[in-house]
Amino acid sequence: MTTLEAQSDHANRSGHAAKHPRQQELEAMIGDGRVDTLIVALTDMQGRLMGKRVQAEAFMKGVIDHGAHFCTYLLGTDMEMNTPEGFRLMNWETGYGDWIAAPVWDTLRVLPWLEKTALVLSDTIDEETHEEIPVSPRTILKRQVARAAAMGYAVKAGSEFEYYVLKDSWDDLNGKGWTVPERFGYYNEDYHLLQATKAEPLHRLLRNHMTAARIPVEFSKGEAAPGQHEVNIRYDHVLESADRSVLFKHGAKEIAYLNGWGLTFMAKPDHTWTGSSGHLHMSLWDMSDDRPLASDADTGLPYGLSKVMSHFIAGMMALSRELAVFVAPNINSYKRYASLSWAPVNVVWGRDNRTTGFRLVGHGPSLHVENRFPGGDMNAYLTYAAVVGAGLYGIEHELLLAPEFKGNGYVATGVPRMPRALYEAIRELESSRAAVEIFGQDVVDHYLNAARVEQETYDSVVHPWDRERYLERS
Repeated sequence: MTTLEAQSDHANRSGHAAKHPRQQELEAMIGDGRVDTLIVALTDMQGRLMGKRVQAEAFMKGVIDHGAHFCTYLLGTDMEMNTPEGFRLMNWETGYGDWIAAPVWDTLRVLPWLEKTALVLSDTIDEETHEEIPVSPRTILKRQVARAAAMGYAVKAGSEFEYYVLKDSWDDLNGKGWTVPERFGYYNEDYHLLQATKAEPLHRLLRNHMTAARIPVEFSKGEAAPGQHEVNIRYDHVLESADRSVLFKHGAKEIAYLNGWGLTFMAKPDHTWTGSSGHLHMSLWDMSDDRPLASDADTGLPYGLSKVMSHFIAGMMALSRELAVFVAPNINSYKRYASLSWAPVNVVWGRDNRTTGFRLVGHGPSLHVENRFPGGDMNAYLTYAAVVGAGLYGIEHELLLAPEFKGNGYVATGVPRMPRALYEAIRELESSRAAVEIFGQDVVDHYLNAARVEQETYDSVVHPWDRERYLERS
């Protein structure tokens, strides 16, 4: 089955359909000189934007019709861009050919922080079959959105990102051998306006540049550690929210670097630091009349929860461990899950309770759930796909929501706990039938291989901690 984008692209080439309004907008901006560079971007497994910069005239004379070619290995590498074995769709035997980055015109944005530059996100397409590549992160989320639509639901979501502002640039840190960075600040700046003012030149750029690029930032505030900050991005349909998330992370790093700042979304840059979260606020809506479905006063459920929303939350809770690889993808991700650290550890829910993994907030039509398990290092497409898929699984299987946990969620007993390390998350995914039901075996195998490669690489490296502990005393 061809994708809508591929069909539209083919129709454009054949002259049988009108151009997308944003495509027309781009052509006008290129024509009058407002844009001279177009970035055609896709998201890799690690959540990074990859792609090409296309000179405007070259884009108009060819790329606009057929998309941009990219090597298949971009969806089968590790963080260092190595080419590990074990990926069925891309390996040395397949020859590492090309796929197509097909522009999704709804995502076109002018980037105020780069001169005369626009960016369009892409879906990844097989040039011969015009089918989307099943292991592409954006495609994985699109399939869950389609599942929800087939059930009559839309999922809306908003992302929160925490990050550290650093006095060291990435270049400085590389020269120092990646020692512990020096943070911009020296005391807990949670809600502190004075401390936040010291880095306001950067935060103001982030808020205003992002909003101008159709990534609407609602709030920014100091977070619970020196140099740590949080940004809230306005909610929308979940695919749009994921697009905004990957663009925000990429753009924030670019803006920081271009203005002499260091910035990191790493989940736990140092064991003495508060971890950086990537909380997701989620709700169910009726597809037919765009009506929120989280609240129903007639169910008798706590806080006016609707029956369907209770199943949705129950599904997310039930599969938190099994799908952890998609929520916490890195070795470092699991070091954020520490008791009394503002990052949850136990799979429990509570009303406006920041010690629980799932926090119910809002009233009536605004009632929704905050999933507090994702970190700032998440790949938003994969994380949203996992939690939406788990929620739909809960609806399909009519899973019952566990009783509310009241009190300190860190001391809860007799409840599931998020995996303590990536290797534990790998074991959970290996035995998960639900993951195969949600994603398909091909996707599960692909991301299991990626997680195993990450774990094996880490296990084979001697770390500074090893030398400090054992060099003299062993």
